[in-house]
Amino acid sequence: MGVQQHRRSKAKNRARRAVILKMAAPDLMKCPKCHEYKQPHRACPACGYYNEQVSVPVE
Repeated sequence: MGVQQHRRSKAKNRARRAVILKMAAPDLMKCPKCHEYKQPHRACPACGYYNEQVSVPVE
């Protein structure tokens, strides 16, 4: 088993971890009904439509 030769500093460790844990922005698409941006495969928050039918009533 390998033995650690030098201690990795906190800054190096956190910089390495920051690349791995970076979150990506969610993908957005335009709603075919009202043309507002929404997440794919979810009901539109503006008009409540999903798959050409009202799924969530919006007030």
